Amino acid sequence: MDKKKPLLILTGPTAAGKTGLSLKIAERIGGSIISADSMQVYRRMDIGTAKISKEEMGDIPHYLIDILEPSEEFNVFLFRKLAMEAIRDIENAGRIPIIAGGTGFYIQAVIKDVDFTETGQMPHLRDKYERMAEEEGPGALHRLLEKADPEAAAAIHPNNIKRVIRALEFFEETGNRISEHNEEQMAKSSPFDYRYYVLYTDREKLYERINRRVDEMMADGLEDEVRTLVCREGLTENCTSMKGIGYREFFPYFRGECTLAETVEKIKQDTRHFAKRQLTWFRREKDVVWLDKDKLSDEEILEIIMRDAASLKETELS
Repeated sequence: MDKKKPLLILTGPTAAGKTGLSLKIAERIGGSIISADSMQVYRRMDIGTAKISKEEMGDIPHYLIDILEPSEEFNVFLFRKLAMEAIRDIENAGRIPIIAGGTGFYIQAVIKDVDFTETGQMPHLRDKYERMAEEEGPGALHRLLEKADPEAAAAIHPNNIKRVIRALEFFEETGNRISEHNEEQMAKSSPFDYRYYVLYTDREKLYERINRRVDEMMADGLEDEVRTLVCREGLTENCTSMKGIGYREFFPYFRGECTLAETVEKIKQDTRHFAKRQLTWFRREKDVVWLDKDKLSDEEILEIIMRDAASLKETELS
């Protein structure tokens, strides 16, 4: 039986303080950081993604940041592939891999080594479903999924058109329900000896941090960042990169359908809702250690993680 490889995961809702803490952890344990963020992979999307700067990274190696053009597609399949490659590189360098970020679906794909059966061999299906979403609205698409795969429909928000289409494609191409496939994958044992931490704080405090962060992003030039991507690079709201929070909300403003103040408030609202969904996701995960920033100082949190990191290193050396 192959020995399980060590892996440390630091996650939590947006604006919880993951970036700063991940740097401290990596410095102390000799770790390298893999970003589990679906938007920080894109170059020139720095302000709206709260991307760490080169100066902040210091000597800590980072992976899956600034690797794609904003016109390119990014999804869980590509994330898993690149993350597994990064883990091998980090292990070969004699360091501990640390996955840090808030995209729980991506993290799950790695720790469970999920086999996402490839679809997309019938591109006309995606075209058909995308047209349906555009002409009849996302609700019509979601109702179709409710008939094909009720469990998947219950788990996927109707506005998450990409995931709804993915589930419909899977059903039509394979004849199987994606919910059943995913359940089988989740039952697999992990190839990693991992420690999984969720950083969180009181909801009201978190929402205050989110609102303050959005104000800081606007002061740092978020509107100009989005406008440049749209006007100079020709990105549209159909691009995967432009569907991220902090980017998609500007399109109605650019069309003159709302004010800048309304746009900023919508970004705050969408970010708060996203944080709530993130916490709901992490509560469903098993083997998770919750780290309450209202009760624990950063140093106390580091001590907890350092104790576990020591056991990970023992596993690696055994």
